[in-house]
Amino acid sequence: MYRSILYIVMLCLLFEMKIVAQSRNQAYINYIQRYFLLAQQQQQQFGIPASITLAQGLLESGAGLGKLALISNNHFGIKCSDWQGEKVFHDDDMQGECFRKYDEVVQSFEDHSVFLKTKQRYAFLFDLSPTDYQGWALGLKKAGYATDPNYAVKLINIIQDYELGQYDVCSTDPSKTKMKNNMPVTNNGNGQFFKKQDAMIHAFSKHEIFKVNGVEFVVSLPDDTYESISNEFEISVERLFKYNDIKQIGKLKAGTRLFVQQKKCGASRQFPTHKVMPGETIYRISQNYGIKLKRLLKLNGLHEDDVLQVGQILKLRIKFLFF
Repeated sequence: MYRSILYIVMLCLLFEMKIVAQSRNQAYINYIQRYFLLAQQQQQQFGIPASITLAQGLLESGAGLGKLALISNNHFGIKCSDWQGEKVFHDDDMQGECFRKYDEVVQSFEDHSVFLKTKQRYAFLFDLSPTDYQGWALGLKKAGYATDPNYAVKLINIIQDYELGQYDVCSTDPSKTKMKNNMPVTNNGNGQFFKKQDAMIHAFSKHEIFKVNGVEFVVSLPDDTYESISNEFEISVERLFKYNDIKQIGKLKAGTRLFVQQKKCGASRQFPTHKVMPGETIYRISQNYGIKLKRLLKLNGLHEDDVLQVGQILKLRIKFLFF
């Protein structure tokens, strides 16, 4: 009798789990898997719960599939106030509103964190517990992040439906985070991960050094020039251009990824191919994965001026490439 009851209970649980799984949006699941590490890294640096960052990204960008996200990599619906970068115009509360445009999704996540951290109206949120996603959701609505009267409820529902609370980290002290040997892993928006390498940061360097595919790079700041970065890392401008496949000299934009070491001939083993996303170029893909542009072109029989097709599969390494 006991075994029969247990069997029925187990069947009910399995059935309930299947219903829950079927009710979940696969696009949401893909988005979470792609960006949860980046959201955690933002929490450790700025104190914003990872669950909130993920829920806002999912809601504002339509899991990365919304028009604004696709044309501008803007995953959080941040408009152009106090913005000196590139812009796009998109219908929101009104027609043709101005929104911030980013070269990479990671820049959108970082700008979202800076936006909340530096705007006075959101200051009270940082007094909350780093795992209090309900308080954050209600506070964001109170502070006027969105005009939707149900914005807080929608965020909370997403967090609970997709169990995003599991990604929240208890400690958000950046000084403690920097002392760890295993630094937070960040997703660059293309399934490729990189780690901060604090051991490699020069004592007087103003840039943090990151790695992708085992190659070191920095992200340019608003007052940077190619010359200032080359001086900081004691490499010539010509070599800096060579490392980054730069042929035309122009003004350095803030948020640009610049390698300070030579890129490799192929991606690491876990990334044999890449599926082209809207707006991507062969150059951007080479930078995202830390691959020499000429090598990437040769692997795929392409020319530098070829236009990529959305959904096109690119080879990132030869089958037996070792490092």
